[in-house]
Amino acid sequence: MPSVTFGPTDDRSVQQLERCRVASGEDAPSVLCADHHPGYSMPIGGVLALKEKVMPAGVGYDIACGNCAARTSVKADDLDTSQVMDEIRIVLSFGVGRKNNEPVDHPVLDSIAHAHVKEQASMVQLARDQLGTIGSGNHYVDLFRDESGYLWVGVHFGSRGFGHKTCTGFLALAAGKAWGDRVGDSGMDSVPLFFDLDTPSGQDYLTAMDLAGEYAYAGREWVVDRVLKMLGTPSVERVHNHHNFAWWETHGGERYLVIRKGATPAFPGQRGFIGGSMGEDAVIVTGMDSEWSREALYSTVHGAGRVMSRTEAAGKVKWRRGPDGRKRPERVRGGRVDWPSVQERVKSQGIELRGGGADEAPEVYKRLSDVLAYHEGTIRIDHRLTPIGVAMAGAEYDPYKG
Repeated sequence: MPSVTFGPTDDRSVQQLERCRVASGEDAPSVLCADHHPGYSMPIGGVLALKEKVMPAGVGYDIACGNCAARTSVKADDLDTSQVMDEIRIVLSFGVGRKNNEPVDHPVLDSIAHAHVKEQASMVQLARDQLGTIGSGNHYVDLFRDESGYLWVGVHFGSRGFGHKTCTGFLALAAGKAWGDRVGDSGMDSVPLFFDLDTPSGQDYLTAMDLAGEYAYAGREWVVDRVLKMLGTPSVERVHNHHNFAWWETHGGERYLVIRKGATPAFPGQRGFIGGSMGEDAVIVTGMDSEWSREALYSTVHGAGRVMSRTEAAGKVKWRRGPDGRKRPERVRGGRVDWPSVQERVKSQGIELRGGGADEAPEVYKRLSDVLAYHEGTIRIDHRLTPIGVAMAGAEYDPYKG
């Protein structure tokens, strides 16, 4: 069993995290946050503290996926939400590719061009093309109203194809293959693969992970700033954090590399933005010091946590390439979620929804209020943010979706 768990546990997630701990060969502290569910090799919502190794699949494919929220001085009720959401959907790029020709530049691109890991340097054009794009899956750009009526902008996405290809390359190396080779695996329950930290490959992975983190941060900052530009207002407060990362930290007097896959750092005084589903509140939290906080390695949830797979929710879809070269969905069987009904329900809540799909409906998630309650005493809720506008990718093939 993990060292500490929050809320009801999912057996497969417990088994995955225990498999990672045992495979590491270390007496590694581990945590399952209340939003946990099975992931690739290591569960989402899982935390693993290592001294001598790092696990690329523990960090995950979407390296440094995270959340950024900015409060404005604008009152939400003074906004033409429908018009702004239309502009967000047109100006920003969701799904695959870039939908607008607005140049996006950042010093991180120069860092990538001169990356220590040469395979990352070769991806500089991909990084340039995708900087500031949101992608698909559970990634979004939202507008919120807080309890005082102020407007917030919130985003969730990560390092896109740059991070995905970085993870894929290092997983191949960890399996004893060459970068770019396909790694045969057993799906979600694949055997955990590690690098020793005292090897060149282990150090290269940490360097590459840090660079992917800089890239993800740059993308989220650009998107938030671009929305603020649309609104014609600066931010007066900003909260920015990520998950899917590994940090060197000290716990109980011991130094660990703490891997948080879909878990948010929550040290005393550290703030975090945690999203719910497209139809429910998000929160701004601050970490607290308590016995439970220390047991949890100062970790908390990163979202509500799935209870239904994408296929179960939306049905099975095969993506086939048409005559124009674009991949389009072909439904093989139906899912459990009635998407038109969800759209009507979200609309009745006064939320302007752009994009989205059955696999991201509120019913495929746990209730955020429930998972936060299980972490009571480890975090303080500072703001509850009610969504008034939600923008996501629609039904579009995206190899880097989260």
